[in-house]
Amino acid sequence: MFVDLHTHIDQYEPDELPGMFERARAVGVGPIIAAGVTVESTRRCIELAAEYDNVFAGVGVHPSDLTEDLDNVALDQLRQMASDERVMMMSEVGLDHQDHSPDRAVQERAFRAQLGIAHEAGLPVVFHMRFATDDMIRVLTEERVSELGGAAHYFQGSQEEAAAVMDLGCYISLAKPLLRLPELQEVAQKLPLEWIVLETDCYPQPFKGKREKWTEPKDVPIVAAKLAELKGIDIAEVMEVTTANVMTMLGQRADQVSAAL
Repeated sequence: MFVDLHTHIDQYEPDELPGMFERARAVGVGPIIAAGVTVESTRRCIELAAEYDNVFAGVGVHPSDLTEDLDNVALDQLRQMASDERVMMMSEVGLDHQDHSPDRAVQERAFRAQLGIAHEAGLPVVFHMRFATDDMIRVLTEERVSELGGAAHYFQGSQEEAAAVMDLGCYISLAKPLLRLPELQEVAQKLPLEWIVLETDCYPQPFKGKREKWTEPKDVPIVAAKLAELKGIDIAEVMEVTTANVMTMLGQRADQVSAAL
């Protein structure tokens, strides 16, 4: 089955989730990772992972959700949650240098602190790096992410950026932008399949109007089909290799996720 490496399903109403999971499993999507963006949402992700056998959690505070430095209370809460057996990774953490984003120094301090927790817990890191590639690579290098592994979430960068990520021992996580961005399609075509994982980044999308148009974990095979087309291979090979890549990234935690396949 496929794995959806990165979602925000904790933001949905609870009664939405059973149907969402049924639709996902019907098209071959099993394990789903729910990524935290605040301390509170991380706690909710872990609660969902305890409730559903196919859900696993990521721990983290998103750079865009920072209003100030993470204090010791917040860091201690993240540290405690990172030790939960249903937690698979630090996610979603990183840097975002859009004009309206929080102070860059605050973001970097929070990111480094959370990378420290990842080292303590032995967790791979799934990171957000919008308009911040140079700083991201610098911080990841200085904080020895190569010892942990991880993935560049919702990747839309260049071949050179992808190479820098892979040089750090991290995967490239592709999502639905692959369906519509010719430049990303060109990059993906050249990427080794052994360095690719798949995700949807799904969250409630009322701006799309009709509910059936919202992105859900069931859309992972659509991304896989496009990747297969670009590479001239069968979608079954994309499924097999990208799922194996997730298992490799998770290391000792892979056994739990394998049970949901």
